[in-house]
Amino acid sequence: MRLEIGEIKINDVQFGAVTEVKSGTLHINKDELAKVTGADERIKSVEVFLARPGESVRIIPVKDVIEPRVKVDCDSGKVVKGGIFPGFMADVTQVGEGRTHVLKGAAVVTTGKIVGFQEGIIDMCGAGAEYTPFSQTQNVVLKIEPIDGIKQHEHEVVVRLAGFRAANYLGEAGKNVRPDTEKVYETLPLLQQAAQYPHLPKVAYVYMLQTQGLLHNTFYYGVDVRQIVPTFMYPTEIMDGAIVSGNCVSACDKNPTYIHANNPVIEDLYAEHGKTINFLGCVITNENVTLADKERSSNMTAKLIEFLGAEAVIISEEGFGNPDADLVMNCNKIEAKGIKTVLITDEYAGQDGASQSLADSTPLGNACVTAGNANQVITMPPMQTVIGYPEVAHVIAGGWEGSLAPDGSITAEIQVIIGATNELGFGKLSAKAV
Repeated sequence: MRLEIGEIKINDVQFGAVTEVKSGTLHINKDELAKVTGADERIKSVEVFLARPGESVRIIPVKDVIEPRVKVDCDSGKVVKGGIFPGFMADVTQVGEGRTHVLKGAAVVTTGKIVGFQEGIIDMCGAGAEYTPFSQTQNVVLKIEPIDGIKQHEHEVVVRLAGFRAANYLGEAGKNVRPDTEKVYETLPLLQQAAQYPHLPKVAYVYMLQTQGLLHNTFYYGVDVRQIVPTFMYPTEIMDGAIVSGNCVSACDKNPTYIHANNPVIEDLYAEHGKTINFLGCVITNENVTLADKERSSNMTAKLIEFLGAEAVIISEEGFGNPDADLVMNCNKIEAKGIKTVLITDEYAGQDGASQSLADSTPLGNACVTAGNANQVITMPPMQTVIGYPEVAHVIAGGWEGSLAPDGSITAEIQVIIGATNELGFGKLSAKAV
């Protein structure tokens, strides 16, 4: 599959009479966006806000972050029927090939009343902004309130779909805009790909997705990944909207829909493809609750990796605690086949950093990349504008009763910040030798 990504750089967002991109600014018809976003009888109200880098703005609680995109015909430039987020906003059409225009630097952020306790915060300036990548994006924030009496899982569905509608609407503003940057990603059918660089080590990627039940869902072409067995897929499909978030796991290591489509592990593997490695493709797998399900998925994951002929594998996790067992089982079973693994995770090592970092471990996991300690405590200063419900700081994962001070500052673990310890490396933390 060959995917062309046309990046249209967005340096600012403004409200205007017409939704369009001009000279690097995304102009938005506020009323029209609200109408598109709220086109669901289960939605009571939609409010639209803008939050730009450096502004004194806090968004809490954050549900999802989505990048505006549009599929366009390579020749005519017209919008392709099917489009982004197949299985949700479009028919279940194949993605991962053709041409996609991206409003790079813009993001749709959804917020509203809290659904689960594992939702997060984005600060656009101050100490909290140093930990989230979305303090650097031009954010179109949607405060969405479903009708009264709706169940928690349906509340999540309503808000998720509203965000997708908004991102689709804004993405279409880039359909006829000449991109600032063009990128091409291509993966050949497996036998051709394996033979392309016979002198280089063959590397695959195991992409673990959060699927531990209600409010802990991820979707593949509209299907709850909890319901599938491990599946081999082209990396370009992931980069073109095939996987979307539907979960409320801890904010620090949750993969919002934006991050799935901009997976830095895949970006880096493509960057090294043909230079130091031969990148074969991806195996997506779920994170399970029961031991039997963990055994089944890890067995099938290891079998698929062996069948592909991979010599080395990167395995990334989403979440912590229970999913640590899935990570370790995948590692053990793949290593047992003589295939080298590198693990990417984050740590919950306690506020003093002295506790055991993972809920499970293995001697074979001797090549591990950490995204940071989610229990690290931070104080975020008060903001002039708060979009959402600041009082949830007392209950979201990483906070506690008293986290929100009378002056509006928040003291909590960085676990509360969207992307703070993202396990794909889509974050702002780094490490150094001491």
